Amino acid sequence: MKRASKKVVFSSEEIKIVIQDDPHPNKLSASFSIQSKANFDLIFLLSPDIYLIGTDCEKKFLFKKNQYFLHYCPSESHAELWTEHQETLKYFHIQINYNYIFNLINPEVSNENAEILASMVNNQYIFLNKLAPPYMTVEMHIILKEIISYSKKGMMQKLFVEAKIIKLLILIFEQFNEKNTLTAMPQTPLIIRRFVDENYQRNIKVEEIGKTIGINQNTIRKSFKAHYHMTVSDYMAELRMLKAKKLIINKEMMIKEIAIECGYEYVQNFSRAFKKKFGISPEKLRNE
Repeated sequence: MKRASKKVVFSSEEIKIVIQDDPHPNKLSASFSIQSKANFDLIFLLSPDIYLIGTDCEKKFLFKKNQYFLHYCPSESHAELWTEHQETLKYFHIQINYNYIFNLINPEVSNENAEILASMVNNQYIFLNKLAPPYMTVEMHIILKEIISYSKKGMMQKLFVEAKIIKLLILIFEQFNEKNTLTAMPQTPLIIRRFVDENYQRNIKVEEIGKTIGINQNTIRKSFKAHYHMTVSDYMAELRMLKAKKLIINKEMMIKEIAIECGYEYVQNFSRAFKKKFGISPEKLRNE
């Protein structure tokens, strides 16, 4: 089996971050290993149909693009990832020391904290939800890009990475709490939002959403607005502007590139939408 190369984005005593992006995949073309004991491994799957088999779990998992999981094993373990698609195999791997998570959550403070840590420790690959792997949100994608693009080193990088990981954990816990309320929540709005979260960069319309998820267009419009108090188009615009503002502040990309990244074919339309949303042009915000 070919062992694919990985890029180490950050490494300290408590945290290690690796990104795998294999441009020439084949079956069993890449794997990651959990070599040390007492680590949490947070894995974001960034390419479609990735299989996983772990030595401490007899089940084979199949993950879709933009799903993620958090795994913990107290003893040394090993896992293999592969795809049968002839395209890039890509995932983002954050390994966090158990003591770091223990001190962060501090289970001695309250029963709720103790229950959260116990849930994190006892899960089997699917983070706090063994029935369906969760999908990444737009904010999670943005945080991963911020970690990759951060240029400073030393203590500044350590503080930056730790802050972003804490933010990721907050988003994950919020998503888990949302999953706990699904029994009392209509499924249709969540399905629609998930589709928009994964495709907002494209010029998607309600008609396409309806055909893809098999739901009537009128039902999509009414159920989404009733639950989220905004239209599908307004929600998609919010996602685009959120991402645009982050990219502009980071100053890593040209504004024209940001417009394209956020789903705008013409930079004039992007600038107009941005100014309407934030009351300032992208150029002026960048130069402040």
